[in-house]
Amino acid sequence: MSSRHRLARTALAITVPLALGAGLMAVPPAAAAADPPASAVTVRIDPSYRQQEFEGWGTSLVWFANITGRYPEPIRQKLAAMLFGEDGLRLNIARYNIGGGNAPDVRKDYMKTGATMDGFWKAPEGTTREDTDWWNPDDPDHWDWSADPGQRWWVDRVKSKVTRWEAFSNSPPWFQTVSGYVSGGFDANTDQIRADRVDDFATYLVKVTDQLEKKHRIRFDTIAPLNEPNTNYWGTQIGPGGQPTGGRQEGAHAGPELQQKVVLALRRALEKARTRATISAMDETNPSTFVRNWNAYDSTARAAVDQLNVHTYGTGMRTSARDSAKAADKPFWMSEVEGTWGTGTDFTGMEPGLGIATRVVEDMRELEPSAWVLWQPIEDSIPQAQAGKNWGSIHVPFNCTAEDTLETCPVKANTKFHTLRNFTHHIRPGDHFVKADDPSSVAAVRKSGRGATVVHVNNGTTPRAVTLDVSKFRRVAPGATVTPVVTSADGALVRGTPVKVKNDSATVTVPAKSVTTLLVDGVSGTAKDAALVQPGHTYRLQGAQSGKSLAPSAGGDGIVVRTADPAARSQLWTVKQLTRGEGNRDRYALVNAADGKRLAVRDNEAVLEDGDTPSAQWIMSTTGDGTWTFVNAVTGRLLDVVGQSTADGARVSAHPPTSNANQRWGVTDETVLRTQPAKAFTVPGRAPELPGTVTPVFRDGARGALPVQWTLPSDARWRKPGTVRVEGRATDALGRTVPAETVVTVDTIASTLPARAKTYTGGRPDLPATVTGVGRHGGTAGLPVTWDAAPGGAFDGTGVVTLRGTARVPGADPVAATVRVQVTAPRATNAARDAA
Repeated sequence: MSSRHRLARTALAITVPLALGAGLMAVPPAAAAADPPASAVTVRIDPSYRQQEFEGWGTSLVWFANITGRYPEPIRQKLAAMLFGEDGLRLNIARYNIGGGNAPDVRKDYMKTGATMDGFWKAPEGTTREDTDWWNPDDPDHWDWSADPGQRWWVDRVKSKVTRWEAFSNSPPWFQTVSGYVSGGFDANTDQIRADRVDDFATYLVKVTDQLEKKHRIRFDTIAPLNEPNTNYWGTQIGPGGQPTGGRQEGAHAGPELQQKVVLALRRALEKARTRATISAMDETNPSTFVRNWNAYDSTARAAVDQLNVHTYGTGMRTSARDSAKAADKPFWMSEVEGTWGTGTDFTGMEPGLGIATRVVEDMRELEPSAWVLWQPIEDSIPQAQAGKNWGSIHVPFNCTAEDTLETCPVKANTKFHTLRNFTHHIRPGDHFVKADDPSSVAAVRKSGRGATVVHVNNGTTPRAVTLDVSKFRRVAPGATVTPVVTSADGALVRGTPVKVKNDSATVTVPAKSVTTLLVDGVSGTAKDAALVQPGHTYRLQGAQSGKSLAPSAGGDGIVVRTADPAARSQLWTVKQLTRGEGNRDRYALVNAADGKRLAVRDNEAVLEDGDTPSAQWIMSTTGDGTWTFVNAVTGRLLDVVGQSTADGARVSAHPPTSNANQRWGVTDETVLRTQPAKAFTVPGRAPELPGTVTPVFRDGARGALPVQWTLPSDARWRKPGTVRVEGRATDALGRTVPAETVVTVDTIASTLPARAKTYTGGRPDLPATVTGVGRHGGTAGLPVTWDAAPGGAFDGTGVVTLRGTARVPGADPVAATVRVQVTAPRATNAARDAA
């Protein structure tokens, strides 16, 4: 076996093989442990809440393509196969960087290796950084269409695999910047794109896009003119000799006002261009800054943006970015992320792979993007090793020459390469991510509608039993199965034995520190009762932070939260679906059950009003955690408890998304499906005392109480021992009645069954309030009991202590009762659970 196929084992890790053919490794799974897993989780897949059609997985080309596109054929072909090939990551989205390019007299070696990008301009001989007014986009002599051969080799190599192309810019050319450098301004907090050159910048981007489409026979879908603009990342430092000594890459600060100017200039340029590309923006570094920028855009700039892009180098306010995109009704991409996980540069340990897999899971659950794109999956191995970092999935030296081979220019992959394939091989373009209630899992239904895929990340140090609940699918075939594909310290993408689905579930035990793809075959459709919102049902909207219920204010037009009252009709709402479908952007009306008014937003306030208007339409969002946000379809504002108050009567308004708990709501179906049969007891010859309430049954189970009216039979029914069923009608908070039944046992109590209780030495037992009475004719009944006081020190030692008491029998003499209390010594246990 060659060295590139050899599996080098250690106690906890494997060396990742370089050969792509070893990507699906035939490594036998570890033997099943004799003991059950230390942790367990149930993942409920809900296809009634579907994200937008998934467009796929991708990467930016830029630096690694700039370097490796010029490498010897065997090396660059191998790298291309690892990213876009069938045994590789199977990426289908590529982002091409339109370089800005520094002036001819500026040193080329002060930025990171690979980050000095070619511009497509061609300056006249002798042009310097000080010359900024020479460029004429209509002069053919001012263009260099041979520029950027490295990236362009990649374009030709992977274009048959790419279904979505995006062009993006990190900086305009130097002559369109304030500082005269593409690496940023001298003050990284001030605008770097010249406001008087935004139209020239837009023209530059559009003409380069046109030419690339023509030369390479591809079609760009979008152009992203900004990259992490409202940050202080992009600054240029000048050394003693007048030449720059930093920053590290092309970049340009632009605050929201300048961002809008760039977007509108690009819109104007595209109207005259040959390309059919549209605008994506603003590729901000994290969701919170993205939301702040977007909230500052006016309606004209918003209308000019066709797709929203965000990076997740920071992860706060993901759900706010999600809800902003939904309100704007625009496609939404997670367009860039990478990172380093683990200790040191590590090609064998699972920490890097677990880190990137966790990021994918959290992004898909909280952001709901229709595409997920890596920054640089191929990184320069030299600085990564020097810094002890794990950026990228594949490391290769960026200083290889035309004479190098795969032996002298080695390509190494870490476990990110494998765990990413747990996603990219099995969740494909056209699939739909759907709701799953486990925060360590994502689920998707396949494009065909037949089958589903779950990816579960076990960051814990012990195996975990993962049960998939598929009961919300319309059809579960008799031969339905779940097949695990596991990446762990014992191997990459190891396919296990299919597990048969029984009673709408199947359980697979996954290893510690693993990423497991669970392939569900034999399921399809959506069960009729799967969706939370059902026609004709009523709901309680309960604040996640306050625990109080949404209700009209005293004046009737405003909204407040009130302490939950099951009998209050005003706290109930009809949730009417206004659009047909199962999508995460469907629209709903919230209609108060007491007065029929609809919840709307007027002048940025939540109000109740008559009539169906666009401002009374809402979009519901969830991460699967059981809570929801309500996004107003017109304003993009969320239903929000003012000041995060938890007080009874606190005002509810509409506020821009914040991802705080005062904007999340539990939605509970309060529609009574039936009532539980009640029980009663009487002695022969005496009419029973029937209960005044019965327990209603809702979709989430039996809870609460409803008043009931019984239709009593004749007194003759109580003369003989036996069982009598009494019918009645219970009334819910809306005044609707539902059938009720109580089962009456008629008998003479002869004795009681001993009750049981437990306590620890020195403790005090919690004694039962009732005992079971046994009748002479075999009937049984729960009887209220009063216990005699326990003797002093009765529970000081271990053993069984018997206490006596008296049980009350309706219409008859009381009977004796006993309870046996088991007393045991306290035992210390470790209650801490393994980390998820």
